[in-house]
Amino acid sequence: MLRLLLSLCLLVISVDVLAARPEVVVRIKDNLFHPANIYVPANKKIKLTIVNEDDEPEEFDSFALNREKVIFGQSKANIFIGPLSPGRYPFFGQYHPTTAQGEVIVLAPGEEAPDAN
Repeated sequence: MLRLLLSLCLLVISVDVLAARPEVVVRIKDNLFHPANIYVPANKKIKLTIVNEDDEPEEFDSFALNREKVIFGQSKANIFIGPLSPGRYPFFGQYHPTTAQGEVIVLAPGEEAPDAN
């Protein structure tokens, strides 16, 4: 019984932690990432949801983030990154590397992203 109670407590804690995790949605449209610059806080694990609105597949690829993931046309995928130190982490689309480019820009504590207007 104690084991079951501990398991339930860990499950509730895990759900709370996942719910608090920052999420950033990036869209692929016309072989471009939107937004191309993603601003995230330092030292936090981030969930990137990549939505491919194009009909053909694209591969999210980043040597700096050590991540690669194929996102089929008209589908989405989740990629977890971090925690990361402040800095710039480029990414690109493997199938369209000259057009599908972007950066994860990790902000230092107290630093704010530039206004999107």
